[in-house]
Amino acid sequence: MSTMPPPISDQPVLKLLNVESAYGPIKAIRGVSLQVHRSEIATVLGSNGAGKTTILKTISGIIDPRKGSIEFKGEDITAQDPARIVQQGLSHVPEGREVFPLLSVRDNLLMGAYTRTDRDGVARDLEAVYRYFPILGERTHQDAGLLSGGQQQMLAISRALMANPDLILLDEPSLGLSPKLTKEIFEIVVRINRERGTTILLVEQNANMALNASDYGYVLENGRIVMEDTCAHLREKDDIKEFYLGMKEHGVRGERRWKKKKNWR
Repeated sequence: MSTMPPPISDQPVLKLLNVESAYGPIKAIRGVSLQVHRSEIATVLGSNGAGKTTILKTISGIIDPRKGSIEFKGEDITAQDPARIVQQGLSHVPEGREVFPLLSVRDNLLMGAYTRTDRDGVARDLEAVYRYFPILGERTHQDAGLLSGGQQQMLAISRALMANPDLILLDEPSLGLSPKLTKEIFEIVVRINRERGTTILLVEQNANMALNASDYGYVLENGRIVMEDTCAHLREKDDIKEFYLGMKEHGVRGERRWKKKKNWR
C-alpha cells in the first residue's frame, strides 16, 4: 500500500543567511544563504572541495561561522553547542559514516536515541529501522566494525533516525559504495522522507542520484551558491547536464571541459 508523501510546508525548518566559515585563513564557504522547508529533501551539489561538508558542519555546530546566521525551527542556533543542537531535533550523518566500531549494531542504534526518554517510542523506532534495513536486524548483536561499508552507511543513517529528528543532515551517503548499494540506500532515504515526513538536507557528489531523490537543489562552486531551483528544473539546465550529469550538447564533444565556461544561467 503506497503512502502519500506529507505536503512540503511553506515555512522553512532551516534557514542560513550569508553564512561564512573558514579553516584558519582559508574561507571554505562565502556568504551562503539557503532554506530547507519542512518535509522536503533539499540537496547541495558541488565538486570535491566546493564546501559542501563545511555547510553541514557549520549547521550542526562543529564549526563556528565567521559571519551570518543559522535558524532552526525559527530559533537562532548560530554557533550553539552541538549537543544542544541535537537535542533540538537535528541529526548529522557525517561523511565516512563514523559508527562506533566496538559497539554492537543495536548499541550503536541506541546511542542515537540517548536524548530520548520515551522508551516505547524508542522501541518502535528500533523496529522501524530494522524494517527499512533488514540486514541490521540480522546483524543486531554483531560489532559495527565488522559490517561492510554499505551496512555501516545504513547503520549511520539509522542511528540518526533513532533520535526521531525533525531534520537530518546527510553527508555523501554514496561515498565508496557500489552503484547498486547507492541506489538501494537512496530509495530508502526517500521512503523515510515520504513515510515519516523527516526533512533531509543532502550533500552529494553523485548529482544524478541527488537530483532524482530531492525536491529542491543548490549548486555550490568555490564556497558560493551559484544556482538554485527545483530539482526538476535543475535536471534540464544545460550547465547541470554537462558538468554534473556528464551529458554534452551536440557540437561541443571535442571541446576540452576545463576550457568551457559555466554560465549558471
